[in-house]
Amino acid sequence: MAFPKVCVIGAGSSGITVIKSLKENGIPFDCYEKGSDVGGNWRYKNDNGLSNIYKSLHINTHRDRMEYRDFPMPKNYPDYPNHEPIQNYFLSYVDHFGLRKHIQFKNGIKKAERTEDGLWKITPEKGPTKYYDALVVANGHHWSERWPDPAFPGKFTGQVIHSHSYVDPKTPVNCEGKNVVVLGMGNSAMDISVELSRPGVAKKVFLSARRGAYVIPNYLFGKPLDKLTEYTPHWVPFFIQQTLAHLLIRFGVGKMENFGLPKPDHKFGSAHPTISQDLLVRLGRGDIKPKPVITELKGKKIAFADGTEEEADVLIYCTGYNIKFPFFDEDFLSAPNNYIPLYYKMIKPGINNLFFVGLMQPLGAIMPLAECQGKWISQYLTGNYVLPSKEDMEKAIERDQTKMQKRYVSSTRHTIQVDYDSFLYEMKEEMAMGKKRSAKLGNHLPIEARAEFLSEGRHDSSKPSRSSKKKLVRSR
Repeated sequence: MAFPKVCVIGAGSSGITVIKSLKENGIPFDCYEKGSDVGGNWRYKNDNGLSNIYKSLHINTHRDRMEYRDFPMPKNYPDYPNHEPIQNYFLSYVDHFGLRKHIQFKNGIKKAERTEDGLWKITPEKGPTKYYDALVVANGHHWSERWPDPAFPGKFTGQVIHSHSYVDPKTPVNCEGKNVVVLGMGNSAMDISVELSRPGVAKKVFLSARRGAYVIPNYLFGKPLDKLTEYTPHWVPFFIQQTLAHLLIRFGVGKMENFGLPKPDHKFGSAHPTISQDLLVRLGRGDIKPKPVITELKGKKIAFADGTEEEADVLIYCTGYNIKFPFFDEDFLSAPNNYIPLYYKMIKPGINNLFFVGLMQPLGAIMPLAECQGKWISQYLTGNYVLPSKEDMEKAIERDQTKMQKRYVSSTRHTIQVDYDSFLYEMKEEMAMGKKRSAKLGNHLPIEARAEFLSEGRHDSSKPSRSSKKKLVRSR
């Protein structure tokens, strides 16, 4: 039995766990990576031209919650390592499972087109166009900078960067001895503000918040906070979990407005939380000055919603990212306002050979979820899982969207939001049900292996040649 051939775009933390699963199941594949090594956003000074992380970056999820279930992190790692041991972990993962030889480095994808008969025509940056039976997209969603839209009125004559460009206090702009305004309340805004507010770095640091947010520490009561919550059963209703978490934060951390931050206009758990062990302390010490949202740019001054103005040399926008697929034609598939309707954030109903991996924003780490998605895809391609009907998938997407809209604050940040533990549990449940459906139907392959029989440069959108069909029949 010949399995379908797969193209995987990206060798970041999601892509490498997918190809590990494909390899284990004997599924032929090619993996294309724009950079010269694996790791994606966790590779410091990545040469792929897309990924960028700041030098001081640490994970904000406990290492046990971030590791692949098939490859635990070393126990000598700290609870919250910086990017260097995390990148080494990914390198070890690739080498341990013999994946490196299957990745084409320094070779991104220029164009991915679905032909009329359902094959994928893939045009890489280097080498000939190739055809594949299935496509896995793992290109990440933290690389296309999102700027305020509409832009703030006026003009700022200082230096402006997006957090995606920030590397350290001197790169790409020198913030030492300068007045810096940081806009945002996400994790990047917290980390950058804290770093710049250290003695001897920036002269003044102002943190401008567009809306209130809950800032939670890495540790509470002497324990990693996410380790305190991991044993909550998945069946506990969300409103009970939300109430308990709110009480935990209320009494363990305090009110955000006590630190000069705006009062959150939502309940805890209704927006992605911000994790920082240091921010509230820096606010309490006066090292960081809280400010409301920017209202106008006035040359070297910035005006805020409370009527105050501050002189500034540097303005750093920590305003998130756009979800982009530069290799797709926009009229084929795009994510306007960062929304793309996918079954379990992975499958677009009606296209049975296209899969997205890691395209989610979990309350927790992406890696174990992407690992589960990779196993799901492999089970599907080997005939051991059957998808629900297109109609059932569309109904499930609609239910999930309605649920998320009721729970989360309306924002482009929450269009791909998932709850780590419940999402992982539900994926495994669906995999088990799909396995039963497949067994009942005889475990047939859902996608034929046709691409390997096509000569490069011959096929455009026509059906396989007669000789190809003969080979296909024999292979089955």
